Amino acid sequence: MDIKKNSNSISWIFFDIGSTLIDENIAYNHRIHDMIAGTKLSFQQVHKKRLEFAQQGLDGNSEIILHYGLKKTPWHSDDELLYSDAKCVLEHLKQHGYKLGIIANQIPGLVDRLKYWGIADNFSVIASSSDLGVAKPNHKIFEKALFMAECEACNSVMVGDRLDNDIIPAKQCGMQTIWIKSGLAYYQPRELGIEYADIIVESLNELTNIFT
Repeated sequence: MDIKKNSNSISWIFFDIGSTLIDENIAYNHRIHDMIAGTKLSFQQVHKKRLEFAQQGLDGNSEIILHYGLKKTPWHSDDELLYSDAKCVLEHLKQHGYKLGIIANQIPGLVDRLKYWGIADNFSVIASSSDLGVAKPNHKIFEKALFMAECEACNSVMVGDRLDNDIIPAKQCGMQTIWIKSGLAYYQPRELGIEYADIIVESLNELTNIFT
């Protein structure tokens, strides 16, 4: 389906958080350094393996933990950075009449972080795993978000960076999908997303040309 041609049927646009609206690169690098502390592993070695997993279509951040038998360390949310084009893109979408929501796997305190980044007021629905007790890729979190929005799946779009967590389950729920190739998804072949992503973009700013 061509979202641009059918944009009049879209009333809600839902976003993931990490590597979609927020740059988590520094935070993930911080976690790697924490996890390998006291081991013989180097950051370069682990990072290379992370990219190899990503190129295979896997979540490299999770796979390196399993591959090396590492223990997941606490997340440093203070390392997260708002993408430079996030505010203007969200404002553009609101100005063009779209309602915005979030469907994300997040630690507690998401609303406070959204306020800190200055984007909280853009969202009418915030479906966070820590608040709802269910996480992506479980379809229930998408269904709960749509229920909260009083929106039919066919009138909504999910924007996210992960095929496994965002794009595939959203498409299975009947939503339209935009795969944003940022974060580790940047290294994944576009062919992996063709079956499930209605549109593939490489930056948030491209949304302003889709939703006009």
